[in-house]
Amino acid sequence: MKILRIIARLNIGGPARNAVLLSDLKETVLVCGEIGEGEGDMMWLAKERGIKPVIVPELGRELSFVNDWRALWKIYRIIGREKPDIVHTHTAKAGTLGRLAAVLYNLTHCLCKRGCVKCKVVHTFHGHVLHSYFGRVKSFVFIWIEKILAIFTDGIVTVSDVLKKELSGIFRIAPEEKFFVVELGFELDKLLGLPRRGEADYVNIGIVGRLVPVKNHKMLFKVGSRLKAQGLKVKIIVIGDGELRHKLEDYIRELDIEEIVEFKGWIKDLNDIYKELDILTLTSLNEGTPVSIIEAMAAAKPIVATRVGGVSDIVQDGKSGYLVRSGDEEDFREKLSDLIKDREKRKGFGEYGRELVKDRFSKDRLIKDMEEMYNRFFERK
Repeated sequence: MKILRIIARLNIGGPARNAVLLSDLKETVLVCGEIGEGEGDMMWLAKERGIKPVIVPELGRELSFVNDWRALWKIYRIIGREKPDIVHTHTAKAGTLGRLAAVLYNLTHCLCKRGCVKCKVVHTFHGHVLHSYFGRVKSFVFIWIEKILAIFTDGIVTVSDVLKKELSGIFRIAPEEKFFVVELGFELDKLLGLPRRGEADYVNIGIVGRLVPVKNHKMLFKVGSRLKAQGLKVKIIVIGDGELRHKLEDYIRELDIEEIVEFKGWIKDLNDIYKELDILTLTSLNEGTPVSIIEAMAAAKPIVATRVGGVSDIVQDGKSGYLVRSGDEEDFREKLSDLIKDREKRKGFGEYGRELVKDRFSKDRLIKDMEEMYNRFFERK
């Protein structure tokens, strides 16, 4: 079984890690584009594992009529050269161009050769951009693009059951029987071995992710301002970078909380960061399965997060953290304040969360589940 795995870019985040780790599965060729400005680069992870991705420079983040057509043609030629059994795409843009190229290859290949065997087409939704990213018109267009592509897709993978229900039930991208749920997996051993943070005069609150509107960092900063007014000793550590960096720095100055907020940018090894955190937060408007939550739970950190996407598939409300309705700043402040004041509750939530994720989100489980999914898929066909 030969797999051609296509992802738009190896930027910091779950999709890139997932794609790199899955390159250990059978005979795999990894295809990717180049990262955009302000994004953290994870090419080091591929090189560290001896993986040499095939680079298609035009397969980047930004939409471009000329570059996208060039990327489509190059991917089509790569498929023709590699002749894979499966073309498996990850993320929205790679999913569009990669699946179109695979469909074009299957069509032209079978027209030119009798009794041909088509490559199977699989796509993974690590999340989606069908709400909270764009306006109503663009979102409508993207929903219909996904519906059309799904017709030519043999199997659709989601990283959580919640995401599967959203895509099949709410957006009706494809029939439910076309979906497979394969949760993320990572190398968590170092995080599982991290010790608990010692006594300190202040509580470290972390948030990890791109500095973009959908991550809704402003909500955490507003809450931080109110925590400061309460007299609670906290520090907010922001890991990540992006287009809103300067606007968010101006915003914390407006709130007069510069002394309690620290921007760290992108960090290659987050183990030292997680070791120093007391609580991890997430304020997103839309998510798939957030890697930061899995990593923080492996490091025995409690979570306060908005109940969006696949978050509720990981965090058990009241046991490993707290879940809050998206945009509810008052409830978010109350839950965060509760954990700030109660060190023993933080410890209990953290230990409970560590037990939840240590086997469920391991790399070995990911490889095993994906291999079984491929095998079931071929048996079904």
